[in-house]
Amino acid sequence: MSSADRPATRLATRLAFLVAGFGIACWAPLVPFAKTRLGVDDGMLGLLLLSLGIGSVVAMLLTGIMSARYGSRPIIVAGGLGLALVLPLLAIASTPATLAMALFAFGAALGSIDVAMNIHAVEVERAAKIPLMSGFHALFSIGGFAGSALMTALLSLQLGPLACTLICSVLMLIAMTVTSPRLLRSVQVQDGPLLVLPHGFVLLLALLGAITFLVEGAMLDWGALLVIGAGLVPEAQGGTGYIVFSIAMTVGRLGGDAVVARIGDRATLFWGSLIAIGGFVVLLTAPIAAVAMTGFLLIGLGASNLVPVLFRRAAWQTVMPTGLAVAAITTAGYAGILIGPAGVGFVARLGGLPTAFWLLAALMCLVTLSARIVTRPTG
Repeated sequence: MSSADRPATRLATRLAFLVAGFGIACWAPLVPFAKTRLGVDDGMLGLLLLSLGIGSVVAMLLTGIMSARYGSRPIIVAGGLGLALVLPLLAIASTPATLAMALFAFGAALGSIDVAMNIHAVEVERAAKIPLMSGFHALFSIGGFAGSALMTALLSLQLGPLACTLICSVLMLIAMTVTSPRLLRSVQVQDGPLLVLPHGFVLLLALLGAITFLVEGAMLDWGALLVIGAGLVPEAQGGTGYIVFSIAMTVGRLGGDAVVARIGDRATLFWGSLIAIGGFVVLLTAPIAAVAMTGFLLIGLGASNLVPVLFRRAAWQTVMPTGLAVAAITTAGYAGILIGPAGVGFVARLGGLPTAFWLLAALMCLVTLSARIVTRPTG
């Protein structure tokens, strides 16, 4: 096995994260076209979109098992190629059934590469002996910006959904061609059982991951409605808050490795979650739009490096095999994104949207209180 601490393996890991973010972002601008092409209502569209989530979760659960047997490299390659090959099918599926199957396959490819690239990343970071995880996750965010921007630009040129997806698929295939030979070729066979339910320390990591991803999903789905409902911004400008949040999170992750190297995992979790909580307080008490935007900024900066730290701790714990622990955190986080916003809506119906956001701040307190436990020397 060649050393994991090489510029080539770092490049490959960054490209894997970039492709994953790029691929899922390319789908978002296609949703209105799919709805029009199929002639379905919002309810049916919601059920179809659920296929993507189901495919992702199933693949995430299987990837932890497969990576323990075969290593992360073949799964990263298969997942990246899957995203590139299935994306055009999303633009031509002509019936709800075919779109559901395509979305399931697309979600499976996304779930596979998501887990495998994080397993690969923790191995590369561990060999380097310096923090790298935040930078890897920043590439996912950058890929998301690039994918949504490029797809939107191509669609605005009236090229048609299929032509646009083919262009984006070619770019992903080129990136995977560069990535594949540079990934670690080692196969770490796991001697113990390949299916282990998360428990103890790993269960805590998964819970904290779900909370952090839930906050991110709530910002996307409910942030605009919060500031519009408070009368702080007009409806047309409701998305500004999420833009500020996303930029802050990306910038925070780009500088996150240097921050972690200086202050350590424990302080990063403690102060990062505390800054995010402060952002919620600012957002929910803001008298004007500028103050509310500051709240979005603080939440993004504070939350930016929490998940990378959780993945790093998964690599150092001894309760479960690393691959299964990373899969557990990724699956829990994805469940937070899928199920969490619906939970926010339920709480909002009972007590109002501000109450739901105060609850998110309270959940983030669990990250602050758990910082010492999560970063103890042995897991």
